[in-house]
Amino acid sequence: MSITKIFPGGDSRRKITVQSIQQKKTDQQRITCLTAYDYASARLADEAGIDMILVGDSLGMVVLGYDDTMSVTMDEMLHHTRACRRAVKQSLLIADMPYGSYHLDEKDAVRNAVRFVKESGAEAVKLEGARTELVKRMLDAEVPVMGHIGLTPQSLHTMGGFKVQGKSLPAVERLMKDAVALDRAGVFSLVLEGIPREVAAMITAEVKTPTIGIGAGPQCDGQVLVLHDVLNLSFGDKPKFVRQYADVAAVISQAMKAFKSDVETGLFPSDAESYHLPRETQAALETITERKRAMRR
Repeated sequence: MSITKIFPGGDSRRKITVQSIQQKKTDQQRITCLTAYDYASARLADEAGIDMILVGDSLGMVVLGYDDTMSVTMDEMLHHTRACRRAVKQSLLIADMPYGSYHLDEKDAVRNAVRFVKESGAEAVKLEGARTELVKRMLDAEVPVMGHIGLTPQSLHTMGGFKVQGKSLPAVERLMKDAVALDRAGVFSLVLEGIPREVAAMITAEVKTPTIGIGAGPQCDGQVLVLHDVLNLSFGDKPKFVRQYADVAAVISQAMKAFKSDVETGLFPSDAESYHLPRETQAALETITERKRAMRR
């Protein structure tokens, strides 16, 4: 299901919903998803026609400078999701539930999920792991859920680092079992991260819900990447699965250096970039100045 809206300027777009995402799998249409963390990036992604915008807890590393995603708080995630909400008109806006917001108590977890919808305008939340009972509780509270299995960054310490998952037969069986369980629990989509493409293909063929790959090969129903990786705005080594589409870091760096040079050499601002007094005010000011000079003689 998609809803046609008329936006300012007469622009007609189809609002993406959880139902239209699911329909894309039925129609064998590929699904696009990017992360965004502020008004500008979310607006650009929305205007580019990206199907889903994920306010990911990856903001901890690429925006806030944390060492990992687990330091991100609920307040930080709500703040950034609200900023993205103000920009998004067409895309489906999803909020990543941060570490600790759904791990300890189911009631608190559901309450936090509702906060994302009620306080920040998210249209769905994302959970890591095969938490099927929690998914059902959130759906009972009218909060759509995106699942996430495979390499789950919030399980960094138990996994022993960022390692590809599902490489042995028992591991493949666990992933298949988790995917089917989440599918039956009612997730509207399922992120598959850091798993062999053959396993992702098996899961995609097995489950009814759309699969969204990140480091899971091309057979998934859709793909997601971190925006800062796409634009070369993240620091450090990038995973094998990242494709850089632009070197925005180089453009920004060059612009900053040019600004510094122009200020230091007096080239900025120019007369054309300055405000001027009206002619009559300037004339009156010159008359006053001349009188003061005359009085000093």
